[in-house]
Amino acid sequence: MRAHTHPAIENVALEDIFHALSDPVRLDIVRRLARDGEANCAALECGRPKSSMSHHFRVLRDCGLIHTRIEGVTHLNALRKKELDGRFPGLLKAVLAAG
Repeated sequence: MRAHTHPAIENVALEDIFHALSDPVRLDIVRRLARDGEANCAALECGRPKSSMSHHFRVLRDCGLIHTRIEGVTHLNALRKKELDGRFPGLLKAVLAAG
């Protein structure tokens, strides 16, 4: 299985983050990862179709919000909290407090 690519934190753009978070499904994924820590895709699907979830994970990865690592056949997702807090101090705290 091929590893996913992730943008360097210095290339993460605020407008891309806001666009990704404007979707309620992606915002829910980010909130769950912030609350529960690293999780596999199945734990975050909540009965939604795999095809649409793959799209949501890709958007979150491409904008720099999550990091996905592959362990065997399992994709494990984690919020890039420390990196994001360094680049945009207070952003995640504000986003997570808003809901």
